[in-house]
Amino acid sequence: MTSLALSPACCGPGAAALDLAETPTLASGPAVDPAAFVRRETDGICRLDLMAENIHCADCIRKIERALRAFPAVTMARVNLSGRRIGVAWRDGKVEPMRLVEAVTRLGYPVAPFDPALLDERTKAADRELLRCLAVAGFAAGNVMLLSVSVWSGGSDMDAATRDLFHWLSALIAMPAVAYAGRPFFRSAVAALKVRSVNMDVPISLGVILAASASLMETMHGGLHVYFDASVTLLFFLLCGRYLDRQARAKARSAAEHLLALTAVAATVIEPDGRRRALPVAELKPGMILAMAAGDRIAADGLVASGSSDVDNSLLTGESLPVAVAPGASVHAGALNLSAPLEVTVTAAGENTFLAGIARLMALAEQGRARYVRIADRAARLYAPVVHILAASTFLGWLLFSRAGFHGALMAAVAVLIITCPCALALAVPVVQVVASGLLLRRGILVKSADALERLAQADSIVFDKTGTLTEGTPRLVDGGAIPGDCLRRAAALAEASRHPLAQALAASFQGPRPKAMDVVETPGAGLSGIVEGRRLSLGSRAFCGVADRSADDDRMEIWLSEDGSAPRRFVFADRPRADSRATIDTLKRRGYRISLLSGDREAVAARIAGELGIEDWRAGCLPADKVAVIESMTAEGRKVLMVGDGLNDAPALAAGFVSMSPATATAVSQTAADLLFQGRLLAPVAHALAVARGTERLVRQNFALAIIYNLGAVPIAIAGLATPLIAAAAMSSSSLLVTLNALRLKRLGA
Repeated sequence: MTSLALSPACCGPGAAALDLAETPTLASGPAVDPAAFVRRETDGICRLDLMAENIHCADCIRKIERALRAFPAVTMARVNLSGRRIGVAWRDGKVEPMRLVEAVTRLGYPVAPFDPALLDERTKAADRELLRCLAVAGFAAGNVMLLSVSVWSGGSDMDAATRDLFHWLSALIAMPAVAYAGRPFFRSAVAALKVRSVNMDVPISLGVILAASASLMETMHGGLHVYFDASVTLLFFLLCGRYLDRQARAKARSAAEHLLALTAVAATVIEPDGRRRALPVAELKPGMILAMAAGDRIAADGLVASGSSDVDNSLLTGESLPVAVAPGASVHAGALNLSAPLEVTVTAAGENTFLAGIARLMALAEQGRARYVRIADRAARLYAPVVHILAASTFLGWLLFSRAGFHGALMAAVAVLIITCPCALALAVPVVQVVASGLLLRRGILVKSADALERLAQADSIVFDKTGTLTEGTPRLVDGGAIPGDCLRRAAALAEASRHPLAQALAASFQGPRPKAMDVVETPGAGLSGIVEGRRLSLGSRAFCGVADRSADDDRMEIWLSEDGSAPRRFVFADRPRADSRATIDTLKRRGYRISLLSGDREAVAARIAGELGIEDWRAGCLPADKVAVIESMTAEGRKVLMVGDGLNDAPALAAGFVSMSPATATAVSQTAADLLFQGRLLAPVAHALAVARGTERLVRQNFALAIIYNLGAVPIAIAGLATPLIAAAAMSSSSLLVTLNALRLKRLGA
């Protein structure tokens, strides 16, 4: 992939630039033209998609979008945080693509044409480097600490030669370790300074470098105290938090990418002369006729030209019951053809399909949620400048108004940097998140997004999907006990021959031995017939079984059985609520949450489930765009929505919600879009996750308060020269330990 980068840069904690130096750069010369990656559309709009791995926070998004929107010709500039994607659109001929690329690279964001595979590869490489740095820092910290303990325990009895030897050994271990393990912080700090900005890594880098340099100076002059252990131990703890934070962020990649798994790779096209040939889905055009066998996933939107079948739209609409289609009926890409061959005339393909529309909805919704600013990001904006000013003022004050000289002033400034080093502040969020994530994992809840718990704690409204979320997601026979055993046995034997969900549920309802069905014929969209135990049976819809009585027409899921010599029998099915759905809903109401239900199912079915669970606010027949619209309207009212859903049709709504959860049985797309996943057949994990999230928020705020109180007490001592760098390192480590111990109190919620 060709780079568009000017130079590597990063803007914040954990950022790592894409290593694209092996390829020619657009911004450095005429070798490559960004126009080669521009998409020109029929409405006169040009589009360019770029990627930059070092986009990490809301401030990055604001800077990039502001720079691109400064061009009058730009009609759209959008940055997606989870996908590290920069999308820009402009009026054709009004601005050169190179100018847009340069506007972004000048901010310190190297970019390349959007390529998820390349982005993933570079991200994994950065993670491996971070893990190597963590290993080096851990090795150095352990060994330097052993040498330091020996010096401390020897005290005044240790002769100078032995002490100097131990100091030099510590230097030989610590200095290379600091140079190698500190690279993630040093690169981030340098890149921030290059664009005239500061971040949390600037004071961290200064503290580590000055502590190591001062220690080396003390060693060269035979000093009594060195601080190598402070440098490498600080690096080790900060790298631990950074690695865990990056791993959490990696799980929040754009869910829209997983939609590719739901589309066919190729389709069978019927030529005008009747010949058939395989064609990649990307080459399908409106007007082509596709041959879709039973079991195939439909490759494009279209109209059924010939054939009748049942189509499973559950991934697209959430409707739990397959839809019978016949010539003239509409079908959508991503739907599953269940029971018979179809010929489909393509009306929309590629990015114009209903499935592609869901992907676009998700991208737009993720963008809205990506603007959320984490507590640590907000704190970093104020913390770094204050620390720099304090350290510089201390150095100048001691240099100008004391007799300590340059060395004494430098030691006082180093002590201020170390004692104020944001270790406790940097650990305030990650350490609580690690404890909370472990606590939730033991309850079968997986936290996927780095800031999910912070957002979950602020949720005040909960929107549930119905099928597979509030309910078990599979139809079950509800009146089997009222049906004679021999009748149920024969019906189950015939139902085994069908892939229809209701037929499969009927077959599963009879557990004993069953006879074999003979001469089975299935009529797509209607039912099937055959001979069982010498009797001719018909199993399917009312019309197929010849039922004229409409008294039982209550819009419930049903199958009718007609057999020789007996009146037709009705089998009623229901998707039953999870066993604790009502209790969980009642608990959430008592806690003050506003509960809503959005379902793609029929109105009568949604009304019945809402009534059983005590949900007053519900809507049926919702398409993906409808669910997103409802959530956006709730957001506009100032509500923070937790969306809980499981189907592909829920994925855009999951991305649109302030925070989201999915059951582990959800589709891959929904699992990726969700911030949290919960396992098991119960709904209680939703309530438990909310309780843990609120507890997490309290502890995070307490940790920030502890860090601030520590600094308010320790900084004056360091400025006054009453704390050597060694004492400062011990105090800094103590504050980190205090933050960690406070975070462990969260475990009481899991008792």
